[in-house]
Amino acid sequence: MARAESAPRLIAENRKARFDYFIEDRYEAGIALEGWEVKAMRAGRAQLREAYIYLRGGEAFLIGAHIAPLPAASTHVAADPVRTRKLLLHRSQLQHLIGAVERRGYTLVPLELYWKNGRAKAEIALAKGKKQHDKRAVDKERDWQREKARLLRRGG
Repeated sequence: MARAESAPRLIAENRKARFDYFIEDRYEAGIALEGWEVKAMRAGRAQLREAYIYLRGGEAFLIGAHIAPLPAASTHVAADPVRTRKLLLHRSQLQHLIGAVERRGYTLVPLELYWKNGRAKAEIALAKGKKQHDKRAVDKERDWQREKARLLRRGG
């Protein structure tokens, strides 16, 4: 009997990434985790606030993601909450990402951590950094959309 496809459940989200970067392409990557990290992520103890992705030796690594260990789950292991974790991607995806980062000046940022069919996944994005004036333009556009909606609700 086939397992039912379950909807992805969000663990952690990097909201700042959408503010600081223009998101171009998105990829789904697996994460190489230790047992205590899986338990901590199931308890929702993960953060992506200062996380970034580094490409080295044809592999991708998630650096700076904070997974707080549970007090009871990691008694026999020295838990490092911000250890470097390997991202699992297809070779063709890695080659495309390496080309984009090295030749075209893109950067890789983690957007979300979530569960998909019982496995921890990371949504990563190929992104370009926003300048200060780009951020101001986005804020101005958002304010205008809010004002427009308010005027339409009031009847003009």
